[in-house]
Amino acid sequence: MKIETKKGVTPEIKKISINQVIDFLLNNALFILMGIAIIYIAISNENFLKWPSIINIVSQTAAYLPAALGIAGCIVLAGTDLSAGRMVGLSACISASLLQAVNSGNKMWPQIGTLPIWLVIIIVMLVCAIIGSFNGFFIAKFKVHPFIVTLGTQLILYSVLLLYVQQGTNRGMAISNLDKGYATFVKGSLPFMKIANVPIPNYVIFALIITAIIWFIWNKTTFGKNMFALGSNEEAAKVSGVNVFRTTILVFALAGAMYGFTGFIEGARIGSNTANTGLNYELDAIAACVIGGVSFVGGIGKIRGVIIGVLMLRLIFIGLQMMSVDQNLQYLIKGGIILFACALDMRKYLVKK
Repeated sequence: MKIETKKGVTPEIKKISINQVIDFLLNNALFILMGIAIIYIAISNENFLKWPSIINIVSQTAAYLPAALGIAGCIVLAGTDLSAGRMVGLSACISASLLQAVNSGNKMWPQIGTLPIWLVIIIVMLVCAIIGSFNGFFIAKFKVHPFIVTLGTQLILYSVLLLYVQQGTNRGMAISNLDKGYATFVKGSLPFMKIANVPIPNYVIFALIITAIIWFIWNKTTFGKNMFALGSNEEAAKVSGVNVFRTTILVFALAGAMYGFTGFIEGARIGSNTANTGLNYELDAIAACVIGGVSFVGGIGKIRGVIIGVLMLRLIFIGLQMMSVDQNLQYLIKGGIILFACALDMRKYLVKK
């Protein structure tokens, strides 16, 4: 259809077909359904969108975000990481055990006192980065699917966790009575970090810093370009000079470091850590990544998508809690979201193909 203008130009107006509308609705069905759910929750519970609730949603998003950013890199490589939750739990227990109060009656390692916070961050990130490197090495060297490798690592780490919490004077009890400096460093708030007199915890700032670093690595470094090239087409990446072995190891090592930092935050945020700390964190991270458009076909993903995915999940789950929905149903909802998101992801891939 053409329309005459004053200058005599006749630009064409593109008609939107029914198929295009259907494709748009299908491609964005998950966001539409979750948006409807959020609106319904907000109408049903007036406290949902008040400042204390909003700060809580933002805080929980920040707590889960580093782990999601880590696992997103693994998915970009057309893989996954099922060991993420156990790495979070291991780093949380290590952090808590090294940062218990000196005068704690059940201090796990009384002979070493309380270590500096910066040193504990380095220790847990390094430990998890080494575990991640092991995952990457096994995947790159022996060409075993990441699902199998990280499933094996998950089981090994759970055994390590069970053994660790029984060491020292702990004897399997929850690791608690943390040093005040540790709790303040993570959960405290700077004087100006308040909205409507509701404090924003420090770990929100830490999550923003981590996100900025990962964004820079993904978008501004050769390693980031190699990661996306490898995820898109391994053979083409090899021809282009990408070191597949090294890139794979570095992606999983970076993911491990992110899990380690998440565990450090969770150690103080939870305050009482057991071998079950971090359980199923990988499910939340995978669901958030797929919702945010990080594709399992590889080579596709954006930082903003991961942020949106984590935020959407937190909105839904906090909203469900405020609606007093049975907590046992949350696993059903998580599983349904993952299946639905993966189905939509594969549909997009098949349509493009």
